[in-house]
Amino acid sequence: MKRPLLAPLAPLYAAGVRARSLALRLGIEPVKLLELPVISIGSLSAGGAGKTPFTIALARLLLSEGISLDVLSRGYGRQSKETLRVETTGDAEMYGDEPLLIASSVGVPVFVGASRWEAGRLAEFDVSKLPDLHLLDDGFQHRQLERALDIALVTTQDIADCLLPAGNLREPFSALRRAHIFAVDEADDDAAAMIESRGWKQPILRYRRRMILPDPLPERVVAFCGIARPEQFFAGLKAAAISVAEECVFGDHHRFRKQDCIELRQKLARSGARSFLTTAKDYARLGRLREMLEDIAPVRVADIVIEILNPHVVTLSIQRLVAERQRVH
Repeated sequence: MKRPLLAPLAPLYAAGVRARSLALRLGIEPVKLLELPVISIGSLSAGGAGKTPFTIALARLLLSEGISLDVLSRGYGRQSKETLRVETTGDAEMYGDEPLLIASSVGVPVFVGASRWEAGRLAEFDVSKLPDLHLLDDGFQHRQLERALDIALVTTQDIADCLLPAGNLREPFSALRRAHIFAVDEADDDAAAMIESRGWKQPILRYRRRMILPDPLPERVVAFCGIARPEQFFAGLKAAAISVAEECVFGDHHRFRKQDCIELRQKLARSGARSFLTTAKDYARLGRLREMLEDIAPVRVADIVIEILNPHVVTLSIQRLVAERQRVH
């Protein structure tokens, strides 16, 4: 339990989750439909499951199969309230760090909006030729948008966690029954066993996570991050034998300020480190503040890349969806 003092509030949150599910089932909260099929990638947790790198991996896989797509995202943490197409020359305050990372990594159109239906409508209006489908990043709980396929990432950490605000879960474990496909890390057999113990028959897609480090490896670094599970970042650096002079942890989706960079510079000077090392998301959120750090030392990036090991589990389903839409139209 991440925040035990807030445990008394968890039943109230759970009641809210049940009320919303009932509203969706009864049609009190409407479910909207886009012209193109929607493939949702999500999880139970508010962060740390690997949804963004999985979305990037799935987008690359589908593109390699000749399936065209765009991506719809909330753009968590951004300051703008507009529904927008992401420009890779923009910043995280306008679009959010995850949409920027997806757009720059995959090179497909990415649209952000609090309403993913409005983002999808903009996507379908914005192009002269429609793609085959929309990928919905972090969409498992965004149930007010109809989807053709729900892919849910499942981790042992989520199974052991509890509901917000005491824990990090948006929904209880039982909500996973809505998923059409489960995605589980190849090293997380406990999560796969837990799914099977429930008697759920949905296929399980397995994937491999790898940390891609700068080449050549930095000699001595000040490592910092503002992600949901910072321990994974630092464990990856340790496994790669990176010499970390100082660690600095910020809150998830932290908005970097000038004072943060001043303190990071002080840590570097005090520790004798030769460079900074951070995650791809944090690098995106630094924006122009990177210059404050780069004035005294390079800012290096460690990225997480996902490889889907049994791609036919998902590609066959999506190819059928695309073929059916093409047949109808």
